[in-house]
Amino acid sequence: MALIKSVRGFTPKIGKDCFLADNATIIGDTVIGDKCSIWFNTVLRGDVNSIRIGNRVNIQDGSVLHTLYEKSVIEIGDDVSIGHNVTIHGATIRHGALIGMGATVLDHAVVSEGAIVAAGALVLSHTVIPPGTVWGGIPARFIKDIDPEQSKELNQKIAGNYLMYAQWYKEDNA
Repeated sequence: MALIKSVRGFTPKIGKDCFLADNATIIGDTVIGDKCSIWFNTVLRGDVNSIRIGNRVNIQDGSVLHTLYEKSVIEIGDDVSIGHNVTIHGATIRHGALIGMGATVLDHAVVSEGAIVAAGALVLSHTVIPPGTVWGGIPARFIKDIDPEQSKELNQKIAGNYLMYAQWYKEDNA
């Protein structure tokens, strides 16, 4: 069972029909929407400020989400996919965005609707990634525009796959 830990008077709130991997860690002022999946070795550390996660979000294995004390929060919209070993520190990720494996998104950065952050990218503090764009590199820079329908199709496919994968674990443990 996932480690769910209260701290500073805050207890995590988990939405309906979520999958939490056995060794996921969810701490403090963290609110997770419905139909989310939090995968193995993922840490959502809402000890120093708030983490808000929308519906149908998947946060894949080894990812770490944290904030700055009294300075930054994490806000993640609906239908977001966060790849394996991603670090998000005090950033905003809007609806339908995709954060590629091993990427880092730093404080006060905004990844807009349907945007894609490439695997391994470093999104510096205060960067604003426009909707429907692909960014990558270190530091992350604009790579190209992506057709909104193509972005939506890709991101919804990944999000849908993770809903399916989570169901496998629920069925095997029923």
